[in-house]
This record gives sequence, structure tokens and C-alpha cells, in this order.
Amino acid sequence: MAGDAGRIEAPQPVVLEESAVRRLGRVAAKTPVYVLLVAVGLMWLVPTIGLFFTSLLEPSAINTAGWWEILTTPSLATLDNYRTIFENDAIPSALLTTLWIAIGGTVLPIVVAALAGYAFAWLEFPGRDWLFLLVVGLLVVPLQMALIPIFSLYSDIGLFDTVIGLILFHTAFGLPFAIFLLRNFFIGIPRDLLEAARIDGASELRIFVRVILPLGLPAIASLAIFQFLWVWNDLLVALTFGRETQPITVAIFSQLRQFSANLEVIAPAAFISLAIPLVVFFAFQRYFVQGLLAGSVK
Repeated sequence: MAGDAGRIEAPQPVVLEESAVRRLGRVAAKTPVYVLLVAVGLMWLVPTIGLFFTSLLEPSAINTAGWWEILTTPSLATLDNYRTIFENDAIPSALLTTLWIAIGGTVLPIVVAALAGYAFAWLEFPGRDWLFLLVVGLLVVPLQMALIPIFSLYSDIGLFDTVIGLILFHTAFGLPFAIFLLRNFFIGIPRDLLEAARIDGASELRIFVRVILPLGLPAIASLAIFQFLWVWNDLLVALTFGRETQPITVAIFSQLRQFSANLEVIAPAAFISLAIPLVVFFAFQRYFVQGLLAGSVK
């Protein structure tokens, strides 16, 4: 028995050694991929880091020193540029205006699209499929086609140069994609859940609030990220429909000069404008990933 036990235990170190070699082989095989991903990630971060360091340079050093020189000469860095833009009402006011437009232009189309997506997915009414095809067809309509007609309409009804006017424009052009996305997500929800809720006496509104919205949260969060970024970074619509109502993109654009630019204002304002969408993205990143993977596994 002792000899048998010895023969059984003898291969164990070999098995462990082979397992360790196999793990090392897998790590070695994946190392080039990891190195490539890290390199690509660093390349994507370089503009953001450069913008941040540029925003810290003194005005006298912006045109004479590269942003990378802060790494070797930390004395070049200063927070005076940020103090200057916050002491001036233009940039803080533009940030607040942008925040109102981005929140309104994100929440309103999502609410309307969620209701419409539920109706297109689970409610029977005449012309439903044709109406959905019309919504899909609106996806190909370029935004530029509506600028002049909406400009005339806004001038006639008093919505020109208002936050509400910008919110409504972004809502109108964000709805087709939002309805298309949420309808396709909602239709993947098992019908048995809805039938069980109807048997229990739940109304359509209650089903929408208690069943559809919780299950559709990943798709809604993904849509919120896309819509928020699109509205926040908009320049064309804001330039067309705003004069006194200036989002941060227009405020930064107004700092450009014919032969020079106020980089000591543009750099910190641009970095702040960049940082806020990044915060929103990372806050909803978990739901964003779930939304991308939704429907891939049943």
C-alpha cells in the first residue's frame, strides 16, 4: 500500500509543474495584446494630458514652452488660469447654460422614447409598423436640413435664443434613434412577464413603470450617455439658435481671434468642458457595458 501511495503521489509535482508552465504560456501569449492595449490607451490619453498641462501654464509661457516642460519644470504650473475664468461670469454662466441644455436635451427625449418604444414593442394599434418605419426613416435626415426652417419657426414663435428652444431641437433630432434603440431592447423582454402582470390586474402604465423601466435600465443608461455627450459637445445648433444663450462650446469659440487665441482661457475652459462628460461616462459605465451586452446572452 505504501508503494502504491508513493506511485500515486509521484506524478503530482509533474502535474503542478505542467499547470504552471501552461499558465505561463497563456500569460506570455497574451502579453503582446496587453502591451498593445496599454500603448493605445496611453496614445488616447496624451491629448487630454496635454490639454490639462497647457491649462496650467502661465499666459507668458503658453506660446514659448511646451506642455511637457511642466514635467521637468513644475514651477511653470499655476492655477491662475482657472481662477481667472471663474472670476469672469462668461465661462461659469456658459457651463450652467450647457448643463441645463444637456440635462433637458437628455431627459426629455429619453422619457418620450421610452413610452414610444414600449408602445411600438408591445401595444397593438393601427399603423404601428408603418409609423415605426417612418421613425427609422427619420434616422437618415441630416440635422443641417432643419436649421433654416426651424430658425424661421423659432423667430416667429419666440423660441429663438432660448434654452427651451435648444432643448426642443435636440429632443426632436434625438428621438428617432432613441425610439429605435429602446423599442428593439424592449421587444426582447419575455412576453410572459407582461402577461403575468396583466393577469394580476396591472395597467399598461404600471407595467411600463414596474416591469419595463427596471429591465430596460441598461439600454436607457447607454442612450443617456450618447445623448448627453451629443448635446454637451454641440456647437452648430448653439451657434445657429443662440445669441445671448451661449453654451460652453460657443463661449470657447468666442475666445478665438483672427490672428491669435486666448489660450489661457480656452485651455482651462476646454478641459473643464471635457472633464464633465468624462465624469458622466464613468458614473454610468457599468450600465453602459450592460447595455452593450444586452441580448447577447439569454
